Amino acid sequence: MIPSISLEICVDSPQSALSAQRGGAHRLELCASLFDGGTTPSAGMIATVRSLVKIDLYVMIRPRGGDFCYSADEFAAMQRDIAMAKQLRADGIAFGILNHDATVDATRCRELLYLARPLKATFHRAFDMSRDLPQSLVDIITLGFDRVLTSGGAQKVHEAIPVVRRLREIASNRIALMAGSGIRSDNVREFISQSGVRELHASARHIETSAMLYRNEKIRMGMLSGQEYQRAVVEEEEVRRLVRAISTTA
Repeated sequence: MIPSISLEICVDSPQSALSAQRGGAHRLELCASLFDGGTTPSAGMIATVRSLVKIDLYVMIRPRGGDFCYSADEFAAMQRDIAMAKQLRADGIAFGILNHDATVDATRCRELLYLARPLKATFHRAFDMSRDLPQSLVDIITLGFDRVLTSGGAQKVHEAIPVVRRLREIASNRIALMAGSGIRSDNVREFISQSGVRELHASARHIETSAMLYRNEKIRMGMLSGQEYQRAVVEEEEVRRLVRAISTTA
């Protein structure tokens, strides 16, 4: 049975994928490099997670962090990554491409959509970086995307509820509007009530300390200090709380 309100959880590891599934998530978005906002996961990661979960699995198609205006070589990598996701039995993909002027790159998005079918396709939060959200939504609908993920152009979606309501009106029944960024079990009921959105995207993460016994504190492997000995993972109980909250709201 399709839930009246659906919950997608963003994951970057087998552990998080299993926690999300056990917690009752309806769909997963699998990424790498979540501290960069998510990039394309490896073939090995896709295959491993696919073998572990039965719920729908969407794969992020994003060749790097940063902006969403890609070179020809980066676009070629996205094409190959979509072919890989299809081969590894993903149920859908998430991607978005913008032009230099921050409008939707319709030409290249159309090419990737054609390559991706019959997989479902979400236009991810590149949408929030576009210059005109209502016009971008119309463009995305025209292209034939199944879903768009948005925070209403704000850092946290709760800061943009009037914008989200307006986008929902434009979307009508032509595309699924999925809201994300800052969705938690303690605020989701109020957000649904105020926005009317029926699809939600959340991370449900908490910080888990590394099991490493020896730690070399003199160096770091990433941009931020201290990340080597902690990581953000999906909290199964938070997913369960989210599912309970939206089931009573529906």
